[in-house]
Amino acid sequence: MHWSTIIYCGIITYLTRFSMIFLLKEDILNYKMKKILSYVPSAIFPAIIFPPIFLDNSGSLDLENNPKILAAIFAILVGFLSKNIIVTIFAGLTSYWFLIFVV
Repeated sequence: MHWSTIIYCGIITYLTRFSMIFLLKEDILNYKMKKILSYVPSAIFPAIIFPPIFLDNSGSLDLENNPKILAAIFAILVGFLSKNIIVTIFAGLTSYWFLIFVV
């Protein structure tokens, strides 16, 4: 009973999101709407990234001895200089692992 409900909900969610992508035509949106929607990734990304970096398991702010902050700063710097997402991800993960396992 429970698994079938989860599967049905997943299928319904997938179909509703896919239908908006599939049925939405490029020429439906005017220039102003496209301009407004271009800011959505910039607004959503910090909300996704902030909690794993700055919050601990209990949900409180963890600023002292947090290697994730230093790794994120290093990744931001590498991303700004290289303009390459793969290099940025690799640099961030490498610096995080270095801070955890070596330092």
